[in-house]
Amino acid sequence: MTGPRTTYSDSTTVVRWAAFSCVLVPVVLLWYGTSLAGATGTALGLAAVTGVCRLLLRESERGAARLRDEAARMKDEVRGGPAPSRRGRHHRTGTGAHRGGRHSGGNTPVG
Repeated sequence: MTGPRTTYSDSTTVVRWAAFSCVLVPVVLLWYGTSLAGATGTALGLAAVTGVCRLLLRESERGAARLRDEAARMKDEVRGGPAPSRRGRHHRTGTGAHRGGRHSGGNTPVG
């Protein structure tokens, strides 16, 4: 996976800051002379957006946890498959240019 992983404490911190802003913004609006109804509406709007974002963040964390669990399960299944051949350096199989023995010509320089 790419990108930073969000931990529970990170998402909790984000939600706490969002809740703090839901209180702070209306207070600042009242300080600068906005009506009580306008500040209340702003607070309710911010609270709704914060709630939706919290739900989306929680769902995203669950999805990421499911993907991690599935990847770990798939890795375990691959590990449980047939054991790889442990032949060593001098016990390779197959035919290749790097096999020992005599070569049939073709090794002389051109020129």
